[in-house]
Amino acid sequence: MLIGVPKEIKNNEYRVGMTPGGVRELVNAGHQVLVEHDAGAGIGLADTDYQQAGAIIVALACDIFAQADMIVKVKEPQLVERAMLRPYQILFTYLHLAPDQQQTKALVESGAICIAYETVTDNVGGLPLLAPMSEVAGRMAVQVGAHALEKTQGGLGILLGGVPGVTPAKVIILGGGVAGLNAARMAMGLGADVTVIDKSLARLKILDEQFGPRLKTLYSTTDTIEQVLNDADLIIGAVLVAGRTAPKLVTKAMLANLKPGSVLVDIAIDQGGCFETSKPTTHDDPTYVVDDIIHYCVANMPGGVARTSTFALTNATLPFVIELANKGIQQSLQENRHLRAGVNIFQHHVTYQAVAEAHGYVHTALESLIS
Repeated sequence: MLIGVPKEIKNNEYRVGMTPGGVRELVNAGHQVLVEHDAGAGIGLADTDYQQAGAIIVALACDIFAQADMIVKVKEPQLVERAMLRPYQILFTYLHLAPDQQQTKALVESGAICIAYETVTDNVGGLPLLAPMSEVAGRMAVQVGAHALEKTQGGLGILLGGVPGVTPAKVIILGGGVAGLNAARMAMGLGADVTVIDKSLARLKILDEQFGPRLKTLYSTTDTIEQVLNDADLIIGAVLVAGRTAPKLVTKAMLANLKPGSVLVDIAIDQGGCFETSKPTTHDDPTYVVDDIIHYCVANMPGGVARTSTFALTNATLPFVIELANKGIQQSLQENRHLRAGVNIFQHHVTYQAVAEAHGYVHTALESLIS
């Protein structure tokens, strides 16, 4: 198979869909890999690194899209990239379609087969291709939140861990999944007073057993969230409903419960955000203020630590890329139910129910298209 790795063009996105090590594995398996010129330059991966791994360097993205059987990316295709997709071409990347009607429409019209990293599953009910970026985003959320709390950034002027004789910041994490767990670990490591809120008692029990009295846990209700906001300094939204728009757990009215200068960090912004007042921002201009509350809602948070993120992502995606390349799309989807779960759009059909419901499309069962 001919696999294409274009350079990412989203604002301040320096990640790349594959490392030279990943390219080498594909080439050793008998496949060809096209990599766009300078695709990894932003994170210290030179064209020569890819050439030594066996890749062919291509000057223009349009040539990669025109030739490749499968496009491997990081972020959702931008407008110019959507226009270059071809019928039956495989697109393997993060898509986050539920809150994005325009992208959904363009991908349906393209006729491509669009597999979303964030809905591929595993044997234990996890999301293995979302997990590494959730780990990164959870840890980053504490870093950026702590920075935003500084007075020079408009925050309360609070040190997350406090100092002897001064209380630490109170950090509230909405969601105890992979991102929430990593945010809690980082925040506790810095000495903050941390509470995780989740609607899964089983998940709260796991967190309690793992961290003991260092971590407070609360069952998620509207009353609970309203009550904890009163004393919160940093609130991290880490809620995920796979493939669906994130629920709005903090309304605009609730902002009145928060202290002026406190900070909201919305990790769920790719899925529409879990704060009513959230809107996507970029690394160029990451924060804005609503009712004296600082909001950080960067839609590609892990892009801020692009080298770490690229290697972590390739570790997770490479086995699936190799399987698709070795077996082809038909056999891979017939044999691998976890890859089937990742298919959101298949040749003009919306095959992921949550996306169909979000945008008014008829849901078509993927099995009926590949049988």
